[in-house]
Amino acid sequence: MREVSWMEWLVLGLFVLGLVLCVIFHFSVVWALAAGYFFFFSYGLWRRIPAGELWQSSVRGLKTVRTILMVMVLIGMLTTVWRAGGTIPMIVSLAGNLIRPELFFVLTFVLNCCVSCLTGTAFGTAATMGVICMSVANFLGASPVWTGGAIMSGAFFGDRCSPLSTSALLVAAVTHTDFFRNLAIMARRAVVPFILSCMVYGLAGWHSGSSGGMGLDVWHVFASAFQLHWMTLIPAVLIIACSLMRMDVRKTMGLSIITACILAVTLQGMAVTDLLPMLLTGYRCPETALAPLLDGGGILSMISSIAIIGLSATYAGLFERTGLLLGLRHSVMLLRKWLNPFGCIWIVSFFISMVSCAQTLAVILTDQICQDLVQDKERMMMALEDTVIVSAALIPWCIAAAVPLAAVSAPVSSLTAAVYLYVQPLWSWRRWK
Repeated sequence: MREVSWMEWLVLGLFVLGLVLCVIFHFSVVWALAAGYFFFFSYGLWRRIPAGELWQSSVRGLKTVRTILMVMVLIGMLTTVWRAGGTIPMIVSLAGNLIRPELFFVLTFVLNCCVSCLTGTAFGTAATMGVICMSVANFLGASPVWTGGAIMSGAFFGDRCSPLSTSALLVAAVTHTDFFRNLAIMARRAVVPFILSCMVYGLAGWHSGSSGGMGLDVWHVFASAFQLHWMTLIPAVLIIACSLMRMDVRKTMGLSIITACILAVTLQGMAVTDLLPMLLTGYRCPETALAPLLDGGGILSMISSIAIIGLSATYAGLFERTGLLLGLRHSVMLLRKWLNPFGCIWIVSFFISMVSCAQTLAVILTDQICQDLVQDKERMMMALEDTVIVSAALIPWCIAAAVPLAAVSAPVSSLTAAVYLYVQPLWSWRRWK
């Protein structure tokens, strides 16, 4: 196992510089990832590896996430038709009326957990249930820091164990493990952190002493624009039922999309000519008051994420062919002398998330760098799920944190109150053998 050469440091340094510049000047991280591909491809040429081999390695890396890319497209469509068909308005209405001031923080956490498990997307959870919870917090005068922390915790709870989670799909793909078995393992490992997080948020809510009235009739707000019939829950129920039957996630989402489209046309009265373009561009609510809560979705909304996942995946093939990360693996093995494998993976994942700004790339790079620490694929899967998936959401400039915080207008200091994102890796570290 060798040390890192000067050329490897140069290439990695240029890549990090590109990421930093994108963060400073508020450019899309896609540009930095594209530049990174050029740097890493050029490094391969410098190593006198034929361009054809490097290209083939890139394509192999891309093939590992082709299912995820298809799922991303389906999620864009799903988030549109769940809005148009009344599924999301129904869920938010039912959940919103459960919120009580004395249990506000813990209910905010639990409700966002439920929505994130149903949708598999932290961003979508923050944009729907997160926005509702922050609106209620503003009315009650509740702490925006604790509210934002509870939203972040709940939004990323489902990012680990939802059947619709693209990050869970990615971890299964890079570790070559069974997706549905992974979900069951992640759910079991989340029980204690979930309970501990509820206790902390319960104590925080009790200490705040909020006792005002609810003041917001969420049901009637959405009922003015949607038919809130029990049938609108069918698309969500289908997701749960098909996942329990271990049906392919693409078929599951396709069935839910078709059902929601039927509801949008028959129950909500949408014209097919209005609905079909929205699958691409996203849902636009005709009610001005509800537009900030419901507008969004669509395939186009996923383009940036698709580009990030695609470019990140090509890195895996290039790194494997060029051996660019072999020197970093040497440094990690030195760290192994002071920490157990989980601790090493946690530290590596956190710092990689800091420089990559993208959860997807952090998963791929952490697996590449730390694969010598853990030989068992399932244990590596558990380590990645309990470190990088949640740690990326604690870095303010990382997409995983910046987008949800912006969606709910929460302060950056909310990350200090994202209890679950700290408890889950700490609990897993404690149990690691």
